[in-house]
Amino acid sequence: MKNLIKQIFFVTILSTLFVGCHDELDQSPTDPDSFTEEDVFANATEAKGALAKLYASLALTGQDGPAGQADISDIDEGFSQYSRMLFNLNELTTDHAVVGWGDAGLPDLHGQYWSGSNDFTEAMYYRLAQEVSFCNSFIANASVLSDEEVTSFIAEARFLRAFAYYNLIDLYGNVPLVTEVTTDLPLQASRAELFDFVETELLEIQDNLKTSGSNEYGRVDQVAAWALLSKLYLNAEVWTGTARYTDCVTYSNNVINSSYRINTNDANGNGTAYDELFLADNDTNGAQNEFIFALNFDGLRSQTYGGSTFLVHAAIGGSMDATEFGVNGGWGGLRTTKNLVEKFPVLSLADLNTALGTQSDWGIVGDGTPNGWGGPDTEMYQTGTNQFALYAELTDGFLKFRFNEDWGNNYGDNGADGSLESGGENIAVTAGTYLITLDLDALTYSIISFTPTSDQRAMFYADGQNLEITDISEFTEGYAVTKFKNIDSNGNQGADSAGDFVDTDLPLIRLAEIYFNYAEASLRGGGGDLNLASNKINELLERATGGTNANISSSDITLDYLLDERSKELYWEGQRRTDLIRYDYFTTDTYVWPFKGNDPSGTSVSSYRNLFPLPTSIITVNPNLSQNEGY
Repeated sequence: MKNLIKQIFFVTILSTLFVGCHDELDQSPTDPDSFTEEDVFANATEAKGALAKLYASLALTGQDGPAGQADISDIDEGFSQYSRMLFNLNELTTDHAVVGWGDAGLPDLHGQYWSGSNDFTEAMYYRLAQEVSFCNSFIANASVLSDEEVTSFIAEARFLRAFAYYNLIDLYGNVPLVTEVTTDLPLQASRAELFDFVETELLEIQDNLKTSGSNEYGRVDQVAAWALLSKLYLNAEVWTGTARYTDCVTYSNNVINSSYRINTNDANGNGTAYDELFLADNDTNGAQNEFIFALNFDGLRSQTYGGSTFLVHAAIGGSMDATEFGVNGGWGGLRTTKNLVEKFPVLSLADLNTALGTQSDWGIVGDGTPNGWGGPDTEMYQTGTNQFALYAELTDGFLKFRFNEDWGNNYGDNGADGSLESGGENIAVTAGTYLITLDLDALTYSIISFTPTSDQRAMFYADGQNLEITDISEFTEGYAVTKFKNIDSNGNQGADSAGDFVDTDLPLIRLAEIYFNYAEASLRGGGGDLNLASNKINELLERATGGTNANISSSDITLDYLLDERSKELYWEGQRRTDLIRYDYFTTDTYVWPFKGNDPSGTSVSSYRNLFPLPTSIITVNPNLSQNEGY
């Protein structure tokens, strides 16, 4: 099904859909959502092809690859892709991200001063409205088929429609509720009415979806309905005024007891199984067992300038080497703030080095090293036969490797190609904290920028980057994030050899999130078991740190602890704004971050910004709609 979803956009959809426009949510996109050709729904096989369009419309953006024949007009096509918009609205507006680009409306998001005509809030509304339209059309047409398998297809379409409305509730509040293809101007539904609709849909379809783990990769099953209910109930108090934490515990527990499992397969052998979740082969390396609902990408067959292509390219700049991420260059845009970086505990370099092994007679020397050219050498630690490593704080300058402070036995690098030669040239280094390795068998070395923490979820690039941000437009202001890569577990680049487009799938719901939902709902009075909650969180901590030193007990669980752990586990996955609103931290001065409220130090903003505005263009054409307060 993954390949079908990736190819269907360019084959079946072009031959079976005609372009039309209607007013289901008062959208202005070019909207090819009317399934009118009889052969599209001739049987279950053909209907399955149409179903793939519903998934593809969240991953892709138009009818002709990464650009051309866009589904949504009047905005750059790459900008309008769903997960890219989700990042912009739910991560860029928070402490998790800043962007250096000055595109109209984009700086407004991190500064929290957007208006009703913001291109990005408008594009997300249109994208979700389009998904509702596609789903409504599919459900209506597929309902005439008697094939038993079509029942599960319709349930999947209803899930995707409910997922779109979950997003609309979260981002915009009161929007039209439309469940049929229509050209009538719709009425506006309240947030509570929309909540009830999503809840009812998910409860009704749960037994019509395939059982846990029995569907094809890339398609949702029964567990996805439970997981979305868990998310819905966790936010019920904010969205409807009525707490539903007991229900959140119930459906989170259903997910926890399903066949989905936290990935513990360290496929690339780097000491953690966390990074496998965000590599180019995360559909096969074990990560797929944690993904309850994910968007599928392929660098050759499902090309977009959104999705993981955006997350990889946009986060590369400065002195970063794009080839290490499996792409051909960086877009020099996305970084993070010190608030995220500082959530990870900092360890002393002495403790890190002691854990490497036994101190050796091999060391580093030079004006870029702690003791300069005059020495003594900063000694390395032996990690294996003829293998050495060292965590060190370097300055701008040079270094060489030397044995026992003897210039008769030293190595440098002629040509700066990563290979060592006896008596070779000095190795240039820049200021920062690094993990330095030396392999005397292969005569190679590495100098890798490193954040001194035992939590390997801290995936940052600090070389030449300032932790403090004074000018967002400069890429070197703020640490870069290295979480997403177009490299597989064996170090190979993704399918697109040109390095333009990325293979990495993006999880929209994964099991780790549900662990936190269960813990938070339990703590907020949902009646769950905090011992179970702590055990599940410890699974994540052990994966993150490679041991049990960071493990917690039930008495350690507080709401702020959970919020920080959610941040460390789920950053850049489209969750943060929703979480901060639930804690009343998004707009208030209880918690601030650099340039919140367009203030370098951070400040509060008006509470109406907990919702985005309905697009001004929609309000103009439909007198049934009222704009959100404040806009």
